[in-house]
Order: sequence, then C-alpha cells, then structure tokens
Amino acid sequence: MDINMSLIGQMITFAVLVWVSMKFVFPSLNAALDERAKRIADGLAAADQGQQAMVVAEKRASEALAGAREEASQRVADAEKRAQLVAEEIKANAQAEADRIIAQAKAEAEQQLAKAREALRAQVADLAVKGAEQILKREVNASAHADLLSRLAVEL
Repeated sequence: MDINMSLIGQMITFAVLVWVSMKFVFPSLNAALDERAKRIADGLAAADQGQQAMVVAEKRASEALAGAREEASQRVADAEKRAQLVAEEIKANAQAEADRIIAQAKAEAEQQLAKAREALRAQVADLAVKGAEQILKREVNASAHADLLSRLAVEL
C-alpha cells in the first residue's frame, strides 16, 4: 500500500499542479499568446495597408509623371508656336525695313537724277548759247533772252 499511497500522493500532487497551472499559469500564457497573435495580426494588416498605400502612391506618382510630361510637351509646343510667330514678325519687320530703305534709295536716286537733268539742261543751254554766239559772232544776252533760253531748256 505504500506504493499505492505514494502513487495517490503523486496523483494528488499532479492534480493540484494541473489545477494551479490551469487556474493561474495558463490564463496568463493564453493572454500573452493572444496579445502576441493580435500584434502579429495587426502587423500583417498594417503591412497589407502599407502595400495598398504604396500601390496607390505609385499610381498617383505615375499619373503625376504623365501629367508633368504632357504639360512639358504642351509648353514646348507653345514655345515653338511663339518662336515661329516671333520669327514671322521679325521677317515682316525686316521686309518692311527693306521696303522703306528701297523706297528711300529710289527717292534719292530720283532726286539725283532730277538734279543731274537740271544740271545737264543748264549745261546744254550754256552750250547752245555759246554755239549760237559762235554762229552769230556776237554775244547773246542771257537776261534779255531768258524766255528763249527757258523754252530751249524745256525742249531739251
């Protein structure tokens, strides 16, 4: 019976140990395990949210980049249009300036031609007077014959 008593004592001790473990140890272990499982689940949820946020951020970044590229190409096109307009305006101004210079040169040439014709008329009139003087062997008075000389100058 000693063995039985010793066995019953061990069984009672084991039962008390199981009961104390279940009453005091396991609830704190279960609480710690539950807390850890909750933290792991929260971490996994946060990681999923982070991945979703990253996907959304990448999408927004792609859209922003596409918008920036489109805006840049639009600005380049606008700049090219403005440059073309400026070039056309410069050409128009240069053509107008060239036309003005040509008109001024033509007017100046016409003035010089008129002066040359007037000088030539005066020289021809002088030559005509000298020629008539030689022919008539007498001096022709320019002031007395001004009407005759002016008609001669017009005919020339």
